[in-house]
Amino acid sequence: MCKGLAALPHSCLERAKEIKTKLGTLLQKPDATIDLIIPYPDKPEKPVKTQKPSPEEALQWRDSLEKLLQNNYGLASFKSFLKSEFSEENIEFWIACEDYKKTKSPIKMAEKAKKIYEEFIRAEAPKEVNIDHFTKAMTMKNLVEPSPSSFDMAQKRIHALMEKDSLPRFIRSEFYQELIK
Repeated sequence: MCKGLAALPHSCLERAKEIKTKLGTLLQKPDATIDLIIPYPDKPEKPVKTQKPSPEEALQWRDSLEKLLQNNYGLASFKSFLKSEFSEENIEFWIACEDYKKTKSPIKMAEKAKKIYEEFIRAEAPKEVNIDHFTKAMTMKNLVEPSPSSFDMAQKRIHALMEKDSLPRFIRSEFYQELIK
């Protein structure tokens, strides 16, 4: 009996997503010369060392996405859950925005802003997040002169979306249910 995508190792699914992204770029810009070599990572990403929360602490996540995101174990768990559903673009955008806000150098800030825009905001971006036209337009306007608050409006919209949609699904997940036992 076929077990579907769940039976594939996580690394294979990640690699397939990378290839899909590269192919999507090629299809959009057939005349562009992009690097078709998709490197296979030398080493797997090191997991963040985190302490498993107490059931009481994990129970607080039901009421507050903010508490979940502030806890390293909670953030990693939430991200893994969203990856399992192939819907991790929102949390990845949120994390990228948090990293962006910590950037001090104007040159690095402009580089990161462009990368975030290309990966998450522009139409047909590989990990395009679901934001309304007005928010997208305001974000693009803010990127003319990047500042630490350039993505604030979009990040707030995505935070609200995760709070309303993704968090309730995570709370109902088997993993979370085991955590609070």
